[in-house]
Amino acid sequence: MLMLILMFIIAYLLGGLNFSILLSKLMAKKDVRELGSGNAGFTNTLRNFGKGIAALVLIGDALKAVVAIIIARYISNDQYMVFAAGLGAILGHNFPVYYGFKGGKGILTSAAVVFMIDWRAGLFLLIVSVSLMFITRYVSVGSIFGCIAFPVSIYILQPTNTPLLVFAMLVSGLALFMHRENIKRLMNGTENRFGRKRDV
Repeated sequence: MLMLILMFIIAYLLGGLNFSILLSKLMAKKDVRELGSGNAGFTNTLRNFGKGIAALVLIGDALKAVVAIIIARYISNDQYMVFAAGLGAILGHNFPVYYGFKGGKGILTSAAVVFMIDWRAGLFLLIVSVSLMFITRYVSVGSIFGCIAFPVSIYILQPTNTPLLVFAMLVSGLALFMHRENIKRLMNGTENRFGRKRDV
């Protein structure tokens, strides 16, 4: 149990490294939180600073989850260690201690966790997300249904792995909670499409 807690803390601290904030300040001399939607995430970075910085944010937000899970697997092959690392990285991104517990929405970090746990589920999630983003032109729609795709894919691919299914539902539920304002805007018809300034 002590190692699980320690792994969670390490992953949380790694997850709290918000590359959207760090790179916007370092490369653009601005704070992404003061622009557009105010969200410290990939989409707001893309809309305000362009593809170059956004690509680096994408890589950074994914890599911190990858590194956390690599550390977890080095410590133990126990899947609960991986769960602790994955959840820690996601919560660190969403609620970083370095930035007053105000971070991004965790989609890229969550996606990296999914790929590290089961690449097939990650591929399914990616196809669902990207397809719906381009069909609807709502980034949030792709993100929301990508969240739902995680537990669905685990149920299909590993139906007997109950702990993993519970973990997938927890990660999915957390991501949906972080998108609650987007869901409200979608229901009200006020959500932003590609090329505008609201963030997901």
